[in-house]
Amino acid sequence: MMIKKVVLIVSFISILVSCKPKDANNEQQAEQVKDSTIVGADKDENGCLASAGYTWSKLNKECVRVFTGIQLLPVEKSENPDDAVFAAYLMFDDSGDKVEVFLPDEESIILTRSAEGKPWTAGDYQLIPWKGYVLKKAGKSLFAGDGQVGNKVTGSDEPEGE
Repeated sequence: MMIKKVVLIVSFISILVSCKPKDANNEQQAEQVKDSTIVGADKDENGCLASAGYTWSKLNKECVRVFTGIQLLPVEKSENPDDAVFAAYLMFDDSGDKVEVFLPDEESIILTRSAEGKPWTAGDYQLIPWKGYVLKKAGKSLFAGDGQVGNKVTGSDEPEGE
């Protein structure tokens, strides 16, 4: 009988020692981590969700996916095989008199044309409608494309007009 009491007491003590009381600080830290992880928290200053591919269009005054515009590829091929190929994208306003050019690793620029059939210009930049489009800077061809247009997507994952 004595052995049963000793085993029972030892078991009880080992259970008490092995149970760790809740630490209020650990619980509070876990809550803070949970609260600071917000899905979709990568919106830019204009409210565009960058992780979903949205960028602010200064011309259209809305969040757009630039890769759904007209793609222009670099005219000169890089000799370094490790260089990534970056495209430029065009998005026109409704009238077609203005175009926003989204350049890789730069802010977009807005070009304007004086009349139909004329190039769009701004500063040193010129967009020429020739076999699609050619983008030049200071007379040097930088990007060119066949003028194929993707679905313009604004504000949501659904293409406009659907």
